[in-house]
Amino acid sequence: MMALLDSLELLSSGADKTVAALQWGVVIGASLVAAVFDLRARRIPNAITAPLLVAGLIRAFWIGGFSGFADALGACVLLALPYVVLFVLANGGAGDAKLMGAIGAWLGLAQGMIVLFSVAIAGIILGLAKAVLQKRLRFVLTDVIVSLYGFVLFLVGFRSGRYMVHQAGVDQSCGFNVPYGVAIFAGVCAGGGFYWLW
Repeated sequence: MMALLDSLELLSSGADKTVAALQWGVVIGASLVAAVFDLRARRIPNAITAPLLVAGLIRAFWIGGFSGFADALGACVLLALPYVVLFVLANGGAGDAKLMGAIGAWLGLAQGMIVLFSVAIAGIILGLAKAVLQKRLRFVLTDVIVSLYGFVLFLVGFRSGRYMVHQAGVDQSCGFNVPYGVAIFAGVCAGGGFYWLW
């Protein structure tokens, strides 16, 4: 009887690894395609993000029922939210927000948090590297500080804070923009590596 239970547990862990490999394979592949589009056209098309989101939510419901769907939907909102805020307040890309939401739908909350952190780190590294290469590090750091200050003012209720964040985003876009799809791809790869190693 113990041998049968051990065999079932081994099959279950093998099935879990197959499901995880599918999840990570899909999000790594989709984020690679999005990064290529972002490098070439500075946009991530809905033709990538919409099917990815719908397929992720369907897969979550198929495998986990309503609780799986709720986990995927929660991860979708959590991963997209920071990029929606950047889109609204600082001229970030809408495609970045949609892609992160779709990735969240595929990975769920636990794995999605790993990716959210990894993408943020990759974005910071990419932005700083580009600023150093273009000899604009001081400008970019000043812009970030103004944006953060304006965001805090906006959160506490001062309308001028939104203007400051928006203006900083406009100033930053003058000659310095980072194809964030590349950072998303790098962060997803790093998150996948972290997940599989631990």
